Amino acid sequence: MRTNATSRIIANVDVFCEADAVMDRIKKQLRSTTSMSLSEATSLVKGEGNEMLRALLQGYLQQCTDAEIPVSVVGADDIEREQVRSATRRIETPLGDVSVERRLYQAPGVEGIAPLDAALGLPAEHYSLDVRRIVADEISRSSYDEVAETLAKHTGAHVPKQQIEELAIRGACDFDAFYGDRLLTPEPTASDHLLVLSFDGKGIAMLHEHLREPTRRKAAAASRTLQTRLTKGEKPNSKRMAQVATVYSIAPYERTIVDVLHGLTKRDTASRPRPTNKRVWASIEHTMQRVIDDAFAEALRRDPDHERRWVVLLDGNLDQIARVKRAAQRVGATITIVLDIIHVLEYLWRAAYAFHADGTTAAERWVENQLLKLLTGASGGAIAKSLRAMVTSHNLDESKAAPVEAAATYLVNHTRELHYDRALADGLPIATGVIEGACRYLVQDRMCRTGARWSLAGAEAVLRLRALRASGDFDDYWTFHLAKEYEPHAHVTLR
Repeated sequence: MRTNATSRIIANVDVFCEADAVMDRIKKQLRSTTSMSLSEATSLVKGEGNEMLRALLQGYLQQCTDAEIPVSVVGADDIEREQVRSATRRIETPLGDVSVERRLYQAPGVEGIAPLDAALGLPAEHYSLDVRRIVADEISRSSYDEVAETLAKHTGAHVPKQQIEELAIRGACDFDAFYGDRLLTPEPTASDHLLVLSFDGKGIAMLHEHLREPTRRKAAAASRTLQTRLTKGEKPNSKRMAQVATVYSIAPYERTIVDVLHGLTKRDTASRPRPTNKRVWASIEHTMQRVIDDAFAEALRRDPDHERRWVVLLDGNLDQIARVKRAAQRVGATITIVLDIIHVLEYLWRAAYAFHADGTTAAERWVENQLLKLLTGASGGAIAKSLRAMVTSHNLDESKAAPVEAAATYLVNHTRELHYDRALADGLPIATGVIEGACRYLVQDRMCRTGARWSLAGAEAVLRLRALRASGDFDDYWTFHLAKEYEPHAHVTLR
């Protein structure tokens, strides 16, 4: 039986003859008319041209097949594969479907090895690494259906929705290793620049089987009045919390009380220092403690000798604060925790409406008065005491008093993190704008579209890919990812 290579030699056929034939067909169609519009001619050249490029790629692969020579193959398991047979596999590329015929070396009870797969950098799955990269690029911005449509419209690859999710998961699989292994050079910032960490959480609607166990039990136990829609007061237990983190550097920025009060009504950002070397990320798979620990590990890589001041901006979650303190202790870091002033203001505004009508200047002045006390160094406990005294003096009923009591409790619980007078004097940030922005970009804008329900692995992959892009690390990550993809081939011995 003659091989394909032998047949071609006898027929004197070049491996690129198919591509030549397509090129001739394109030129013939172009020469046959002058009545096509530019758009029609472009469509013709693009459609036929893509097939020509696919044929060129197929010719190259056939050339590699023809050039393959017998070798001895020993796997990472030290077992030599002595049985050899010809095996063909198909690969979906951005130019379309191609096939590769190569020698497959086998031995009983172990996986076969094809050296040409390693030489060509072929992945284990049906889709090429170029298709995987396109999916990784697009999935961070678009839905699975939109990615499939983009691939079909602009490339020769056809990837079903389920495979798009699998490719995204595969493309994001080295995220933790990339940041864990990355060697950071000293940041090009002055040693007096602050090293800031911040954390938050945002819920993502999940498929029922991918909810955390307590939420899944609540969802199963919940009763519904109507089957086709939720009635007033009914909320499904359908979300799983994504933990969001950021680490960045910023120059100290001293402000006065007047600057802060002015900044609440007008955004004067011209003179403010900008965050640098900012990394943001989110995880729905990892626990809050794991994300916090990873952030402190990132900070430690940036400042291994603890030469800079570490500032942690938080919204007041007591469990989160406790976890932050544990993480700081583990890495031996001294931290300054600052409570987000916007969260404090939200409590004060709700309390204000117990004494003044909603939307009135009297309510605004009341809030400014409480804020002024905080900014000038009054303790959270002292302000809480005055709020509770006001409840008594105004003879508020339980309903009216509830938001005032909530504000008082919040201030008491966070007295240690409310030293805004010191923070302003030291030039520390007092608002969590960076992490709030990360929550919007990483989670809200992409993950919380109407009707979307995520699998755990799919949501984690998209969060990772968006984080890489937001942090400016995508290209470096992809180089690292490809190196990891080729790693198994390095353990195969050819002789």
